[in-house]
Amino acid sequence: MDRMRPGLTDSEPELLAAVVSLSRRLDLAEVLTELVAAAPKLTGAPAAAVNVLDGRGIDERFYTFGADPGLAAELGQFRRAMTLMARIPTHEALILDELPASLVGLPPDAELLVDNLLAVPVRVRHTVFAHVYLINKPGGFTKADAEAVSTLATAAGVMVENAQLYQASQRRESWLAAGQGITTMLLSGVEEEEALTVIASQAKEVAGAATAALILPSVGDELIIEIAEGTGADKLVGTRMPLDGRSHTVLTEGIGMIVDSLASAYTLRVTQLREYGPALYAPMRTSGRSVGVMLLLREKGSASFDQADLTTAESFASQAALALVLAEARHTSDLSALVSERERIARDLHDLAIQQLFATGMRLESARQAAAAGVEPEGLVKTLTSALDSIDSTVREIRAIVSHLRGPGTDEPIAERLRHESSAARALLGFAPSLVLLIDGRASAPTDQDVAAADALVPHSLADDLVAVVREGLSNAGRHAKAASVTVTVSLVSPGSPDGRPGQVTVVVEDDGAGLPGGRARQSGLSNLADRALARGGLFTAGPGLTGRGTRLEWIAPLS
Repeated sequence: MDRMRPGLTDSEPELLAAVVSLSRRLDLAEVLTELVAAAPKLTGAPAAAVNVLDGRGIDERFYTFGADPGLAAELGQFRRAMTLMARIPTHEALILDELPASLVGLPPDAELLVDNLLAVPVRVRHTVFAHVYLINKPGGFTKADAEAVSTLATAAGVMVENAQLYQASQRRESWLAAGQGITTMLLSGVEEEEALTVIASQAKEVAGAATAALILPSVGDELIIEIAEGTGADKLVGTRMPLDGRSHTVLTEGIGMIVDSLASAYTLRVTQLREYGPALYAPMRTSGRSVGVMLLLREKGSASFDQADLTTAESFASQAALALVLAEARHTSDLSALVSERERIARDLHDLAIQQLFATGMRLESARQAAAAGVEPEGLVKTLTSALDSIDSTVREIRAIVSHLRGPGTDEPIAERLRHESSAARALLGFAPSLVLLIDGRASAPTDQDVAAADALVPHSLADDLVAVVREGLSNAGRHAKAASVTVTVSLVSPGSPDGRPGQVTVVVEDDGAGLPGGRARQSGLSNLADRALARGGLFTAGPGLTGRGTRLEWIAPLS
């Protein structure tokens, strides 16, 4: 074995041409491909490979050149063995004229088609970024070969750093553009649920992730994945995160976190996340308040997230959090306008309808007195006709006022109406309640197909009751419970479902507040919910939450 230090001058034309060619590249993959293609031409080796390392020094990506499929497979085995043995120096080239009889990391019966080896580290600043392997040169590798490849690797390290800086700059621009788009969208009046979905989708695309999820506070101290976009998203929605897990740490401390691979993490307790590799947790935080956690996931074997990814993702998550807070203020303003409008309608009822009915009653009383006094029929008919006209006018007034009270949206799908109620309750509660829609036990993502499926299960006559139940449950939590978090779960079971249950809908509103008042067994709002359930042939219960804290309202009714 011979270790050599690079010391080649720039007198070799082929080396100069290779360095110049590398200097033109700004794409990382192109730099590595150019490196692995140029090294064999400088040395006369028939095959070469570049093995990119992750932050732990473990092989992450592998590029080959000039190797047939069989030899490429041998290179793949060899680079794992050499990584585990840590035989390659960090600053020098390594020449092996023959391989050891056995290599740690390979099966005992493994046979390698490698006669000799030249291995050179590619350094980016003070870190070994990759290893270059050249194999099977006739007559073996020389000092000149080591110097030439080392010089090429030094140039490649500079180009890799440039490519990384360029990619980081591009990512920052993409993150900033995405953040500005989210802020504009929220301030334009889009619904919060839709905005959260767009936030997850944009984050996934910009970060080059397979999946993005938003983890938001729920009842008590729980965190739940409420929004997910990408691979396996349907399995993630509704997942509860451990109380002492990474998500809670990021939420409470307001500091992001990078995990090299969830698939190999020893402490992972959420089994759904073991299907992914690299992960990035970014706090959604603004003005010192955390409103959630953004989780970015890549597939197994993908490149790990780096510090630049974390910095830009945290900035985007903060922009998204700020936009949500601004949207909350807009919701408060909208609710104030709604209250003002309803006060106007109440005045109209008093000043127009009620006063008109009072006048009509006076006319009818006059007619009764006239009849008792024996007044001519013609006079009575005139009085009664005037009273009937007044009643017709009052009915028209009341119908107009009721139309205003009903407002727009009563013909929207039930899923949209429930989301509107959840958004409207933000101003009363002081935070966004958690809304989970389950269809036959499966968490529903906010897609057109799921919205249509929910709407098909719920008869129009039942939809108003569901909206009223959710509205009253949220109102009860906001006015009486003094809750810090509220979760609304609407579960739809199709008639003839696989588990044999009849078609029914269950609405559960649970909070972590003060619980039901001890001196008032029944409140008017809760009595109304019980009456609605009874009229539907269903059931309504109210009691403490499942954890013994807060209040849990459960309303059940058949879908038929």
